[in-house]
Amino acid sequence: MKGTQLKTVIFTDMDGTLLDHETYSFEPARPTLEELAAAKIPVIPTTSKTFAELIDLRTTIGLNGPFIIENGAAIYIPHGFFEQKPSGTTWQDGFWCKTFISNKGYWLKQLDIVKLEFGSEFNHFSNMDISEIQKVTGLDEISAAKAAQRQFGEPVLWLGSDERKQAFIHAMTERGANPLEGGRFIHISGECNKGTALTWFMEEYQRQLAEAAQAIALGDGKNDIAMLEVADIAVRIRSTHHQPPPLDKEDNVYTSTLTGPEGWREMLNQLVLEI
Repeated sequence: MKGTQLKTVIFTDMDGTLLDHETYSFEPARPTLEELAAAKIPVIPTTSKTFAELIDLRTTIGLNGPFIIENGAAIYIPHGFFEQKPSGTTWQDGFWCKTFISNKGYWLKQLDIVKLEFGSEFNHFSNMDISEIQKVTGLDEISAAKAAQRQFGEPVLWLGSDERKQAFIHAMTERGANPLEGGRFIHISGECNKGTALTWFMEEYQRQLAEAAQAIALGDGKNDIAMLEVADIAVRIRSTHHQPPPLDKEDNVYTSTLTGPEGWREMLNQLVLEI
């Protein structure tokens, strides 16, 4: 990578990657974020979080570009980021929006069906009140309310054994779901992932700029694997809670020595800002 003049786009997971797993702080990464902004390198949150969560969070972090929600279910692109309307998008909530799957109603019906077999072994957001969501996420009341505003998928909190969890995942897969295990939850939705969203965005980015660009992806969980696999450069952020996600690709794969936002800063300083 060193010496290249390729334009770079950074796709980053949030919880456990740019945000600390316990405190949700991004402070260790702030200087790096500021340097990337000064260099006009886009940093695109690519997360299991909702639209409602990202609207405020990106402002807090100081990001004003595109963002990918609910594990790749949709991309929101602010007006003016591209010179032309992005292909295949509709104007929604003040952004150009590209969606990849339908809404969550179908999956709630499927979860009701599997409750006959697994009912006492899991809970899920639509079945929780805000105080329960606060308890399992560590979020404050306002943030928990935003986390509950899901459009495309449903987070499941697994309470049973690992063996039964695999049976549950199989049961949902049989019903057409694409279960993704994140840092805390199994996310149930249709066939979408962060990798598909990244690929679509990079094709549109290069089409509009009429030049090549490279994607750097950073993540710490299993729901980041698809994104890390398709990125030009994959960065696994070390976690105190689980092993780095396993990847099939071998070239241009890096693993941080530090965890969370410290690891985020460590790797982007090394791969981008020191060049």
